[in-house]
Amino acid sequence: MKKKPNVIVFFTDQQRWDTAGVHGNPLGLTPNFDRLAMEGTHVNNSFTCQPVCGPARSSLQTGKYATATGCHVNGIPLPDDAKTLAHYFNEAGYQTGYIGKWHLASGIGAVPENMRGGYQYWLAANCIELTSDAYDTVVYNNDNEAVKLPGYRVDALTDAAIRYMDQKKDDPFFLFLSYLEPHHQNSWDNYPAPKGYDARYGGGQYVPSDLAALGGTTHAHLAGYYGMVKRLDEALGRIHDALISLDLDEDTIIMFTSDHGCHFKTRNSEYKRSCHESSIRVPTAFSGGRFKSGGRIQELVSLVDLPPTLLDAAGIPVPEEMQGRSILPLLRGEKEEWPQEVFVQISESQVGRAIRTKRWKYSVTSPASNEANAERYVEDFLYDLQADPYELNNLVTSKSHAGIREELRETLIRRMQEAGEEAPVILPAAQ
Repeated sequence: MKKKPNVIVFFTDQQRWDTAGVHGNPLGLTPNFDRLAMEGTHVNNSFTCQPVCGPARSSLQTGKYATATGCHVNGIPLPDDAKTLAHYFNEAGYQTGYIGKWHLASGIGAVPENMRGGYQYWLAANCIELTSDAYDTVVYNNDNEAVKLPGYRVDALTDAAIRYMDQKKDDPFFLFLSYLEPHHQNSWDNYPAPKGYDARYGGGQYVPSDLAALGGTTHAHLAGYYGMVKRLDEALGRIHDALISLDLDEDTIIMFTSDHGCHFKTRNSEYKRSCHESSIRVPTAFSGGRFKSGGRIQELVSLVDLPPTLLDAAGIPVPEEMQGRSILPLLRGEKEEWPQEVFVQISESQVGRAIRTKRWKYSVTSPASNEANAERYVEDFLYDLQADPYELNNLVTSKSHAGIREELRETLIRRMQEAGEEAPVILPAAQ
């Protein structure tokens, strides 16, 4: 009987899509991700459905939008009755493990067993950015005992993951490896790369055009950010090397993705929580199993599509309550029914909604604060991504684009209803 494939989620935090070489970054930060994407399946147009940590994680665990999970802002625990990826893999006979940052419970550090989403093995902290620093990694085990792991934080978590893989090599396992990097260190609002790494990427060697035009904290933080990305990619290489040495590489699916991007305080007063590409577009690729030699998928894929994809790839039935859909039909060339846009819910900085098509970005906002949704919104942004890929020219009041806005408004309302929301009133922007 053929062994079920092992599944590893390699999950980064706040990583822009254009840090990857396959997306045009010239600095050589991601040779391992690039190889994974080229030899496996590269999701070229991958987007979060909620550009903030907790809500995005709730969607990735459940395959539902944040308004459906109830975790529409940070600090709301995942409901006890929520079924996660771990529950489905447990039921299919897998060993399940979680290592790193959780951000779906109450409190900062230790996570009670009933708030761990069904994962059997546990070595994590709810908010690892508040329990640890770059060279001071503190997580909590199954008995909620504090465990300090040696090394730079990326390496500390990677070491723990390799130990887990070695221990579980004889049984199919599902491992969710959740890094903090390249997220900023909250306690001192900085991007602490491994010692010496930030020096490799300083001096403005490569600054994405949106950051070059808008400034923010880019020049203070980008070198450290790139250094963190480089170490993450080296960790991805170590995971792959470990799989080879354990004779597991042919039996293991790896999914690499991130919860949201980073705009370095160019779009609002912090790093994410906006509809812009810098906040919502992320690097995503799969390797192993059905994803081997899968090529480059050009369709627009949402974070909510990734959980059903993982289940489908492992031969586990996709539950009807999941709001995303598996991308495996795209690998078979079945593209006719795939959505022509991704839907984004925005919270905390605003109560907002957006859709992103291959050409257009359309976003609306409400004066409501920290609510799950609103009855009335006002048009906020319209970008022509074909003519303005860095979103520097807002067309939301352009008379010549009134017809486009009307069409996108109707599509956005439809997508909101499909996600379980009531149809809102959307008002035009003030001229």
